[in-house]
Amino acid sequence: MNNSLKHSIDALNVSLERDVFLRTLIRELSGTLQDVVGLEEASGFISVVGERMGRQLNQDYKSALVVSHLSPQQVADVLVDLKRRIQGDFYVIEQNDEKIVFGNRVCPFGEKVLDRPAMCMMTSNVFGTIAADNLGYAKVELQETIAEGAAGCKVVIYLKPTVESEDAEGREYFRGLEAV
Repeated sequence: MNNSLKHSIDALNVSLERDVFLRTLIRELSGTLQDVVGLEEASGFISVVGERMGRQLNQDYKSALVVSHLSPQQVADVLVDLKRRIQGDFYVIEQNDEKIVFGNRVCPFGEKVLDRPAMCMMTSNVFGTIAADNLGYAKVELQETIAEGAAGCKVVIYLKPTVESEDAEGREYFRGLEAV
């Protein structure tokens, strides 16, 4: 390839760098799964990945904090922090002994999450895994999501079975044997 052609290719205005490439890859993988096996099964596959990531992130934070278990306040702080580190904008709306309610203004996947609700299983499983492994139980309800067209997300983590949590649509998580 001659130098002028290489230089002209190097100067092209192509919006491609690692972050955009990886977010697009995840979007296309989840979209393909949704199209081939359906939303419920695609969500299941992504849930497995989210659980594995949740276990690793949980261990990373506990090691960094030099603790064996996170308190409910630390769980909330860690979840906000991990989303901040990956360019999300999660914040605590409400927190008590029964639940933590999060809002979110910016999805870490950016516009790539639109029409890909299966990708929200990453949040559900990372949040649920970290909360349950530290506190014994969690039920995560994705009440509103950017993926489904909302302006932001609203995610509720129920910390114990209650009448309210029983009525909520969501996924339940329990402390694993290796977390005890």
